[in-house]
Amino acid sequence: MDSIYENSRDAFLDTVNSKDYVQLDKVSTIYQSLKDSIKKPLKMILLYGKPGTGKSMFLNKLYNDLAPLQNIFLYKTPILDEEEFYKLLAQDLFDTKYSGGLNFTQFMKVVSSKKSEDIPIVLLDEAQLYPEVLMEKIRLLSDTRALKFVITLHKTEKEDIIAKEHFQTRIWETIELENSSQNELKIYIQKKLLKVNCFDTANMFQDNTIKKIYKLTKGNYRDTNKLLYTIFDIYAAYEENDKLPRMDKIPNKFIEMAAIYSGLIDA
Repeated sequence: MDSIYENSRDAFLDTVNSKDYVQLDKVSTIYQSLKDSIKKPLKMILLYGKPGTGKSMFLNKLYNDLAPLQNIFLYKTPILDEEEFYKLLAQDLFDTKYSGGLNFTQFMKVVSSKKSEDIPIVLLDEAQLYPEVLMEKIRLLSDTRALKFVITLHKTEKEDIIAKEHFQTRIWETIELENSSQNELKIYIQKKLLKVNCFDTANMFQDNTIKKIYKLTKGNYRDTNKLLYTIFDIYAAYEENDKLPRMDKIPNKFIEMAAIYSGLIDA
């Protein structure tokens, strides 16, 4: 049987699963805004933010929430070959199969012949990886209004985000995800642990401990998951050797060791 530390550790596995979604007030408001945007007659919706702010999690949750209700398709991994991209869309969205590749003109004919009131929603994760030529075709497809795209992009260092340069007026709505605040980070960590019934370890995260973690991760969810996973991995190792410290707080040396092991600071 896994120990409380192993269960606590596994609560912070770096996976994208909508079941792991944590309700925070600000995050829930943004997510509701995204769901509301889906109902509008928009050509394209952009979800952007720095890596680790939860873009992929939002897409997964959106897909799982809406899949029983409407025609929605999630593509987690970019399809870089243009003809394969159209072929897959034709098959998934319009149940039209082709043995060979499918070019843009052919796919546009499929789109025109299959228009309906139930507009398919296409969720594209990591859209910054798609070739620029293909992204231009996606923009043209969005103009047909026969299908709707929700895409995620990494925010660039420039404030004039890549989307404004590449998508211009074709995006009718943009939603930005940010790192958590220090207080939100505390709630996030404790809720993750309470989800797996690790009440004792959830109580270990008092304000001073959260302050140290926040300083290291700056509220980034991915970095927080990596750090917490490593902290509890250290606890599990100490437990195995019967050398556990007190449970009322996390020793600074554990946090520092975990930060080094997870690459957040140099040794």
